[in-house]
Amino acid sequence: MQDLIISPSILSLDYAKVSEQLAALERSNAKWLHFDVMDAHFVPNLTFGPDVCKGFRRAVSLMMDVHLMVVDPWFVSDLFLRSGAGLISFHLEAMKDIQDALALCAHIRKHGVMGGIAVKPATPIEPLLPYLDQLDLVLIMSVEPGFGGQSFMPEMLDKVKQVHKEIEQRKLNTRIQIDGGINEATARLAIAAGCDTLVAGSYVFRADIENAVDSLLCLKP
Repeated sequence: MQDLIISPSILSLDYAKVSEQLAALERSNAKWLHFDVMDAHFVPNLTFGPDVCKGFRRAVSLMMDVHLMVVDPWFVSDLFLRSGAGLISFHLEAMKDIQDALALCAHIRKHGVMGGIAVKPATPIEPLLPYLDQLDLVLIMSVEPGFGGQSFMPEMLDKVKQVHKEIEQRKLNTRIQIDGGINEATARLAIAAGCDTLVAGSYVFRADIENAVDSLLCLKP
């Protein structure tokens, strides 16, 4: 397994304590910062644009892990390619077909940014498996996308196991990220299934940030 990466989600950031919490993130062992982009169409919520991403990029040294939950990933990804993103993942459900998704991922990677594809809970993972060598990351949603604070769906771990098995068999470097309801207990299950990248929101930002990140990192086998 690759090194375990924790990507705290700023969807759960306490915006009354932004400076304090960002300073704690800088001191923590988190390497990425998960940046949820929602357009109020693909999901029923509206969040952040590229200028906000630029601001966070200047404020912290963590890599910007941008997760697009939008109806037009081609257009929006170009905005974030210019905003300091280190990774851009987008939803398979928003694309015309698999080939369209692979083309966008190639476009993102051509600009020196990692590219990933995300799937909602109801979306089967099998169509992606032959193409894992063309992806830097697969993002498996363990809640319905759109809002933080939801409960983890353990049945999503079957998808993780399928992707992990394919990566191991083909000796690929593709990362497996899981997003939704991650805490110490669910993280342990996700890591055991094969995840190497954990998005954690409420668990990190509603606690001592440094200790919460370390409590997840120590679960690595």
